[in-house]
This record gives sequence, structure tokens and C-alpha cells, in this order.
Amino acid sequence: MGDEDLNIGDLCQQLDTEGMIGFTESFVSDIEAGFSAVNEEHLPWLAGIKMGNWKGVLCLGMGGSAAGGDFLARLADADGSKPIIVHRGYQLPSWWTKDWLILATSHSGNTEETVAATESALKQGATAIVIATGGILAGLCELHNDCHLISSTGGQPPRTAFGHLFSRQLALIEQIGILPTQQLEAREAMMVRLEYACQSNDFRKPSGAPLLDLAMALMDHPIALLGPNEMQPVLVRFKNQLNENSGRFARIGIVPEMNHNEIVAWGGLSDDADPERSNQATLFLTWDAMHQRVRSRIDWMIEHTPTDFAWKIHGEGTSLLEALLHHCIVMDWLTIALAFVHGKDPSAIRPIQALKAYLADDASV
Repeated sequence: MGDEDLNIGDLCQQLDTEGMIGFTESFVSDIEAGFSAVNEEHLPWLAGIKMGNWKGVLCLGMGGSAAGGDFLARLADADGSKPIIVHRGYQLPSWWTKDWLILATSHSGNTEETVAATESALKQGATAIVIATGGILAGLCELHNDCHLISSTGGQPPRTAFGHLFSRQLALIEQIGILPTQQLEAREAMMVRLEYACQSNDFRKPSGAPLLDLAMALMDHPIALLGPNEMQPVLVRFKNQLNENSGRFARIGIVPEMNHNEIVAWGGLSDDADPERSNQATLFLTWDAMHQRVRSRIDWMIEHTPTDFAWKIHGEGTSLLEALLHHCIVMDWLTIALAFVHGKDPSAIRPIQALKAYLADDASV
């Protein structure tokens, strides 16, 4: 599809069957609502959680519902008092003990892996906090005195509910003192800047034209996403959004680790032997407070990458939190735009639905 054939308004109307654009527009207000929902006035049981001498937090979840745990883990690495570890799967890690707080997140409340791991933890005497819109997970809170519910907002696909889920997760972790509480004035200023970013990256507006151009440029190229350790959560979420929204594969490289192995493959073969390498579109995700040596490594890679299709996407903001959220805004708009230029409904996830149906039939046998 060339620029002359592209009518983005028509594509939005034809392909956006479940209102993905609307959910993306509300990202910042979703975060604000989530922050407001988590306090002792609304959740009196928080006082007891604050008094717990936790070794750390084990976040249970899958897919988009697990993404917030990855963000929390990196924030805790940078500025936390206790470790936060994400676990995806049916079983608990063997090292887990009941002095680790369980944070189980499932947008639907019915993610079978998360339900199984949470039930196992409760049987072993866990204190668990559930973030869900309902479902089996929410029901566990009625059956166990040490299982508490933070209700989230439903009516949308899980990957669009990140603002709802992550803000509740972050507010909880701040409330119990594992992460420092952001000052109200600083938070309000951050939200204003994020809302500006959300509006200015809307590809339907003139200000969003560069993002639409980038989507067009990515159409015919394999995609690689590279960035520093602190950006690992957004790299993973970016890949997942490309998978679900755009129906596209993407590979991830973390700097500096990939400089010690994967970098050889980038320059190890001739273009004739590996034509995909020179045709690869590479997006470098950065932020202001990168380690200087990591910054130098990325600058070197940008200069020497064996492709003409490389872009830097910078996470704006005065903190790691803001840079991470800024990247989320850009990736959501970009992956929806890429879906449209491919002629794909960004809400369509038929393979996931087919697998769930198969598993449901298999469980009933």
C-alpha cells in the first residue's frame, strides 16, 4: 500500500471493530483512575498488608496482565526496597515461601495459569492480592481471608487495559512501601506530559504523521527491537503489541548483553548468505538516564548496524517510570497504525481464541 492509496480515516472506520483507538486515547485517564482506586479509604485491608514483613513480591500473570509486573520489577531494581519477581506459569517457583506477598493479575480473572498458581499459593498459606475485573480469581477473595481484591475496569481487550492494571499494581507497591511514593505535584505534571504525548502521537492528526510514516516504513521489513536493561519491559510489551495488534513477529535484543553474543550474527555473514539481516528494520528504544557506557554501545550500533532501516525512539520524561509509560503510548499508536496499513483489524486474535476453545474442549474430556 503506497502513500497515495492510504486513507487512514477509511481504514480506521473499516478495521477498528472493537474501538482500539478509543482505548488507546484513554490510556492516561485509565492510569489516573487506577491510582485513585488504591488507598485505605477504598481498601481498608491495606493497613494489614503494609504491616507485613515481606521478603518481596511475586507477581503472577500471563500476557498483557503480566506486563505490569515486568515494569514493577525494573522500577524496584532501580529504586525499590525489596525484590519484585514475575512468574508466568501454572506452578509456583520452588523457592517461594509465604513471607513473599503474592500479586496475581488477570484482566478477566480467568487466566488458567494464574488461577492455578494463586490457588496453590493460598493452599500453602499465602497472602494474596488479586487485580481483576471478576472471574475465578476474584471469587478466591470470597473463599480465603488472606486473599484481597482490587477491582479493575472491564469491557476491553486485556492488552488495552494496561493503564488500568499497572496503575493499580504500582499504587499498591507504593502503598506498602516497596517503591517510594511519587509526590502528587510530580505525578500530576507527569500525567499532563503523558496526555500530550498520547494526543501528539495520534496518527490521525497532523502531529502523528511521522508515526504513520514509520508504520508504512515497517511494512515490508522484519522488525528488531533493541534497548538497555531498564527498557526490557517495554521491549517485551512492544513485541507483544506487534504480535497481537499488528500480526507481526519481532525480535528483542537487550544491551549490553546482546553485545556479547547476538551482535556477531548482525555482522557475521554476507548479505547474500543472510539477506534478511540487511533488510531488517531496527528500532532502538532509549531514555535520558541510560548508563553512559550503554549509551556509547547503542550509538556505535546505530552507526554500524548493517541495515538502512534504523530508527531511535526516545522515551521522554523526568523518571524511569515516565519514560516507560511514554514508550507504551508510542508503541500502542504505532502497532495499531501498522495493523491498519496491513489491512488487519488490531483487535483480531483468532489463533488465541482457537487455542482457548481447544483447551476448553480438552479439559472437558
